[in-house]
Amino acid sequence: MAAFRHAYTAALMLAPLPALAGPLTDLAMIDNAVAAFTGQQIGVPGGAAQPVDRRLRLAVCSAPLALSWYGNAQTSVLVRCPDAGGWRVFVPVSAARVAPAAAPAVIAVARGEGVTVTVAGDGFSVSQPGEALDAGAVGAWIRVRTAAKADPLRARVVRPGLVELPVD
Repeated sequence: MAAFRHAYTAALMLAPLPALAGPLTDLAMIDNAVAAFTGQQIGVPGGAAQPVDRRLRLAVCSAPLALSWYGNAQTSVLVRCPDAGGWRVFVPVSAARVAPAAAPAVIAVARGEGVTVTVAGDGFSVSQPGEALDAGAVGAWIRVRTAAKADPLRARVVRPGLVELPVD
């Protein structure tokens, strides 16, 4: 029996290892993209519940990743590689904690309202007009559309008539 185990172990050691099909996607990049999309870090209410599973082996995308909410309750973020035959990953989002006796939020921006969309970073800000596609209170994340970009963007309501896209 020991001879058989030794021969089996030797055969396994001599067997060729499967080669990787090509370079792999950096999974931390997916975590960072989800954090930028949700506006919250991993483990924070409204952000990814946990990092992407490090056992995943995803081919590198030649196009930028496409992120969108999955489901009406926005409990997951769908991350996809838009390349032909690309992959997709669903990232669960931590539920926001709401105090039981929380007062109703006062709507600062109404759906369809014209807003100023500001992109702000360390030492700079750029503004342009846009339209709110959702209603939201101060601090809420809503979808907005600018004249320059046909696809909706997610921005945080700063005050009535002003939304911001923070850049880290």
